Parts: sequence; C-alpha cells; structure tokens
Amino acid sequence: MKTFTKYALAAACLATTTSAFAPPALSGVQTTANTQLFSTVDDKTEVREYFNNEGFNRWNKIYSESDEVNTVQLDIRNGHDQTIQKILNWVEADGDIKGKTVCDCGCGVGSLAIPLAQMDNKQTGAEISASDISDAMSTEAAARAKAMGIRNAKFYTSDLESVKGKYNTVTCVDVAIHYPTEKMAEMVGHLCSLADERVLISFAPKTWYYDLLKKFGELFPGPSKTTRAYLHKEEVVREALKKAGFEVSREEMTGTNFYFSRLLEAKRV
Repeated sequence: MKTFTKYALAAACLATTTSAFAPPALSGVQTTANTQLFSTVDDKTEVREYFNNEGFNRWNKIYSESDEVNTVQLDIRNGHDQTIQKILNWVEADGDIKGKTVCDCGCGVGSLAIPLAQMDNKQTGAEISASDISDAMSTEAAARAKAMGIRNAKFYTSDLESVKGKYNTVTCVDVAIHYPTEKMAEMVGHLCSLADERVLISFAPKTWYYDLLKKFGELFPGPSKTTRAYLHKEEVVREALKKAGFEVSREEMTGTNFYFSRLLEAKRV
C-alpha cells in the first residue's frame, strides 16, 4: 500500500509540474498534416508564454538555491543538477574544452552554460553561446553570468529551430520534452547540423513504466496551466543521431522520485 501511495503521489505531482519528466493535464495527438503543423506551432507558443510568465517564476526558483520550493520541486532540482554534473564531469574528464565553442540550446537560466563558462578558471575555457525560447529565461541567465563576472558566454532569445552557426559542441538539456514525437527527429537533426564534433542531449524516455505513470498523472489535472509534455523512445533519438552522422559514445540515466532524464553524448563519425 505504501508503494502504491508513493506512485500515486508521484503521478499526481507530475500532472502539475513541467520538468524533464512532468506530464501536464493537456495531451492529444493530431492526425492530419495541417493539424500536426498547428500543434507544433501551438506547442511553441505555449512553451514561450509559459516560461515568460508563471513558468519563469516557478522554474527560476527551482534552478536556484532558493528555499521557496516544495518537496517535489526540490527533488526535481536535485535530479536536474545530477544531469548537469554528469555533463560537466564528461567535459572535464576529456580536458579538451580549451579554445572550443559550445552552443547550449534551451539554456534556461544558465544551469549548464554558466558552469561551462566557469571552466575558464581551470582550462582557458570555451566560448559559450546560449539561447532560450523564453526572453525571461535568457535574460535571467545573462544577469546571473554578469553577476559572476563571466565574459566568455553570451545569451540571447531564440527558439531551437532558429539557432544558426557551427560549434564544436552542442548541448540541449531537458528540452525535448516540449517536442512532439513527429518533430523529435527534426530537432535532433538540427542540433547535429550545428555541431562539428559532438552533441549532448537529454530527454524523458518513453518506457512502459514512465508512460503508465504519465497517463495516471493525467487523471489529476493541476490547478495551473503548464505545457504539454512528450516522452520519446530512445531508439528514435539514437536513429536520428545516426542518420545525422553521429554515434553515441557515452550515456547516463538520472532518475529521482519526480525527475527522469536519459542523457546521450554522440560524436560525429
């Protein structure tokens, strides 16, 4: 009974939270080309508006050291921090960031971009270019970086599809949850087109357990509007990477009570 109560609580909370794995009450799959296009545009608008308003206030607290978070939000913060730390550990272990360029798509408040830029203290670090669809998020990231005296990172507002350029490394952490399955391969392909050497991407994996938990959570709609959340089969992500000329070289899985994220590093072959 205690185990069921724990899972029921998790599902109920997942219905009211948007994270690496946080399905909201809104869901649905369109069937025609026109409605699929409308759904994609609508998703983008929804995400932009959410993270420029209520979502920004919520997630700015989660991605900080604020004490104004509940148990669920603290758990998500810890899970997200673990994913970020795994990436930093890989980069530091490689010791090859000196003089390189990094593009962080969907940077949020700079959880990854800022510590990557701070590696300058150790290795004459990289030049960081970070963007987010939310102006509130990218502005906050820039303010945090400025307060820390970071000069080798620039932050700007852009949706992922509009990001251009060529970089040694491209990162995209916990952003794929906002992309419908039919757009996932395109998203991965675009990330790969920006990368000369490697791509680091995390996503909420679609397994029978997580899928069941998501559906159960949708039975408990939250009081506030969030965004749609999409789980993705790992083989779809891997196939998209392979098609773009990349091969998975390292992988990790982070799972807490309310945060589930699969992390893949893929290198150009």
